[in-house]
This record gives sequence, structure tokens and C-alpha cells, in this order.
Amino acid sequence: MKTLTTALSTIAPLILAAVAAQAQEAQAPTAAGETAQTSEFRTFDPTEAEWEIFRSSGEITHEGGEAVYNATCAGCHRPDGEGAVGAGVYPALADNELLAAPSYPIYLILEGQRAMPPLGGFLDDQQIADVVNYIRSSFGNEFVEEFGAATAEQVAETRQ
Repeated sequence: MKTLTTALSTIAPLILAAVAAQAQEAQAPTAAGETAQTSEFRTFDPTEAEWEIFRSSGEITHEGGEAVYNATCAGCHRPDGEGAVGAGVYPALADNELLAAPSYPIYLILEGQRAMPPLGGFLDDQQIADVVNYIRSSFGNEFVEEFGAATAEQVAETRQ
């Protein structure tokens, strides 16, 4: 987790520098030889609240399985759980037999796999249990009813 946090804190200034450099290159000369901004984006001045969000720890504060799913999972696995192929392969969660036991999705969320980053440092035990129960009882899955719900205690045990 420290490696991910270090990587994120290292890359953020590089991204800002790249955006600033691109903005300078995009300035267009005027008839008088001066330069003018060519886009409102290039004149963007973040508020203190926006800077605080950017500087924040990266913790995800959403509560409840559906909210956590929509904030962290739906972008890749799609809002309907059908999965996607693009920059990576994001498996469908809909009708996915691998989700029958809660231990497998708990482990994947904590540790990541292939194109999926580890989210254990961004989500607490209850958030992970909630999102695991959400995906195991949504998208045509009925595994919570059949095999029982994931608990925050199971997540804590898997973290160790």
C-alpha cells in the first residue's frame, strides 16, 4: 500500500507539470506578437476545496455496497456488471459463478489482479463487505441468499 501511495504522490506533480506545459504550448500569438489563452481549461484556477480533494489521502468515503460499486467498480465492470474490454479485460460480474463464495471477491478487492488495482488501502473492511455483498446479490447473482453474506470480520481476517 505504501508503494501505491508513494507512486500516486510522485506522479501527481508530474501530471500537473505536463498539463501546465501543454497549456503554454497552446497559447496562440496575437497580431501584436503577444500570446492569448486559447481555452478556458488553460486558465483554470482550482479552488482551495478542489486542491484539498486532489491532495487528499485517496480514501473512498462512499457508504453502502451500491455507492461503493458506482464509485470504484462501475467504470470498468460497467454499471450493469457486464464487464468490458478496452485498455484491459474487465470480467463480467453478472452471472459470475466465481462470486459464489465471498472470500474470492474479498481477496481480489484487497489485493487486485491484472488490470484491477488493489483497493484495500482505499476501502475499509465494511465498505469491502458491502460492495462484495452488492455484487453477489446484483446483476442476476443470488449468492448472498444461497451462501451467506460477507462480513467486515471476514475482510479483516483476509487483510492479515
